[in-house]
Amino acid sequence: MGLRYRDVRQSSGIGVLDKAVGVLRAAADEPMGLSELCEATGLPRATAHRLAVGLEVHGLLARGSDGRWRPGPTLAELAGGHADPLLEAASAVLPRLRDITGESVQLYRRDGMHRVCIATAEPAAGLRDTVPVGTRLPMTAGSGAKVLAAWADPATQRAVLGAASFTDRVLVDVRRRGWAQSVAERESGVSSVSAPVRDAQGQVVAAVSVSGPVDRIGRRPGVRWAADLLAAAEALQHRL
Repeated sequence: MGLRYRDVRQSSGIGVLDKAVGVLRAAADEPMGLSELCEATGLPRATAHRLAVGLEVHGLLARGSDGRWRPGPTLAELAGGHADPLLEAASAVLPRLRDITGESVQLYRRDGMHRVCIATAEPAAGLRDTVPVGTRLPMTAGSGAKVLAAWADPATQRAVLGAASFTDRVLVDVRRRGWAQSVAERESGVSSVSAPVRDAQGQVVAAVSVSGPVDRIGRRPGVRWAADLLAAAEALQHRL
């Protein structure tokens, strides 16, 4: 690993802060497991694990399906989104989708076995389905999870389906029609519909979602909002 991070970084005089920054910098250079973090930082196993988990809770680090820590979504959020083209695109597209539907809009990115809310647009009034930016949700329920799982690699799909509320056949249908819907899967009383967002190479990099109370948007939200959602997904891709 070379020099330890604690040996080459200036000390602030606040021990726990310096150690946490050392862990963050180490994982920012390359994804690292616990043993690699210990070697890179010189920290005891228990200390390195406690700091990495704490940074993960705050979204500064994120752990992938390989068990390695890497930079988390909060870093992009704190940077104001300017370093992330997807967030810049979302700031222009999501509010328009919210105005068209009158419902809550979210953008999710997959992080291992979780999906992370990286952008939102909420209606000014009325009953909302609020998901704060940085929220980590499992990949096992909800329309956003179905979209991200449908275009994930085979190993991730197998891992998700082992505990999911949906089946492989559902993912086949999602890929065929290009969107997914859910009713009270992740949260009682909430419906949602989601579509994939692709980058310039056509790879699915996120899921854009519209969600709201079942009593208001119904049990077939895809029939109502799929066309607008697909247009928003295309607009995001165009901006990317």
